[in-house]
Amino acid sequence: MPLTVTLSRSPAADLGFLLHKHPDRVQTFGLSFGQAHVFYPVAEAERCTAALLVDVDPVALVRGRRGAAGDGLLDQYVNDRPYAASSLLSVAIADVFRSALAGRSHERPELVEESLPLEATLAAIPCRGGEAVLRRLFAPMGYAVTAQGYPLDERFPVWGASPYWTLTLTGRQRLQDLLRHLYVLIPVLDDDKHYWVGDDEVEKLLRHGEGWLAAHPERQFIADRYLKHRRRLVDTAVARLTEGEGGVDDGPGALPESLLPAAEPVLSLHQQRLTAVLAVLQGSGARRVLDLGCGEGRLLQLLLADPPFTEIVGLDVSARALETAAERLRLDRRPEGQRERLQLLQGSLTYRDRRLAGYDAAAVVEVIEHLDPTRLTSFERVVFEHARPGLVVITTPNIEYNALFPGLPAGRLRHRDHRFEWTRAQFQAWAEDIGNQYGYTATCRPVGPEDPDPGAPSQMAVFRRSTA
Repeated sequence: MPLTVTLSRSPAADLGFLLHKHPDRVQTFGLSFGQAHVFYPVAEAERCTAALLVDVDPVALVRGRRGAAGDGLLDQYVNDRPYAASSLLSVAIADVFRSALAGRSHERPELVEESLPLEATLAAIPCRGGEAVLRRLFAPMGYAVTAQGYPLDERFPVWGASPYWTLTLTGRQRLQDLLRHLYVLIPVLDDDKHYWVGDDEVEKLLRHGEGWLAAHPERQFIADRYLKHRRRLVDTAVARLTEGEGGVDDGPGALPESLLPAAEPVLSLHQQRLTAVLAVLQGSGARRVLDLGCGEGRLLQLLLADPPFTEIVGLDVSARALETAAERLRLDRRPEGQRERLQLLQGSLTYRDRRLAGYDAAAVVEVIEHLDPTRLTSFERVVFEHARPGLVVITTPNIEYNALFPGLPAGRLRHRDHRFEWTRAQFQAWAEDIGNQYGYTATCRPVGPEDPDPGAPSQMAVFRRSTA
């Protein structure tokens, strides 16, 4: 079952850095049901194609299988699994392209966030519902969809069409997003999985659907098929996907949904912030991470779901918020290994705290605008002078965007607890001043849908500590 991914821009060899697979070598990986091979049929300056070929051992596939009650011995050995794209391919993508799927590239971290001209082709994929389902699932994410169907047998046209398609997706995407889309949607098209579906599949769906699935018009359909129509699991997944859609900041006093501009996407702005921050942390290669002002633990939940983050600390001044975070993260029900990776601390970001020193990275998501301006200098010293992580990611609202909220009175801030909100120029100037004062380089980026005049609703600064 081959999958090919093509990058068509120079230098096309960047695809090798993103996939962590060298174009000059054929690499083979062992799987529980066979082997996966990665090779490059095309490796030129302007175009590079990586191929993932999964070689299924039918006996290994059946061994130890837990299946449905109606499965017979013949069904286990005589099927299309060795030849058609299915959940087996999704497992291979997760195993073989683990770093790319997580959005990490140690050699070229800047590539992770770049939207690239990509093309993915699945040579033989079963799709219940045919071309209409293929387009319903992939077109909303910006892909040009090309689907080629086949007759069941050319010698007997009366038998009709086969369930198999050759699917080609073309568009500008981050490679991580393309792989996540394929990982989730391949078994959705097939409407089947080769393994037992339990509670952990909900976590997989939410983790790999982070940043796109909640906004997808077919999210209910996707969850239903991905979880093999198990109603309890589907209801849990959809409820968690839709939680927090009611406002910009997802918190008490946040701007109500009725005030959002018509173009505001279904995916909440806070979810978009968390996705953007997570992507930067993943791309940095950080292992020990601070979430400063962690609140109820939404970012902690994403970090904990990503195994490369080996030590995670959430700090907040509110004891109640930390209790809520512990409940949200279900710490009392997690395996000991996961619990040991996470520590929740109560503390203030305006007082020096020795517990925060020595970490690779720190995230400060929608926190600084809640500080009195007179306390901002203390915050800067705590984070950049004393804790001094290698990477700091800070997000804050862009006040210029407030004009697009028709029900927001002029001069009113977006949240009743905000002490200030900055323009893009003010945030850029503050970030540059921090960098010059404490030895960091600062880069500012928009977060959320951009308008030509006021920009995006939120803004993010990425601080990297200078090596000199």
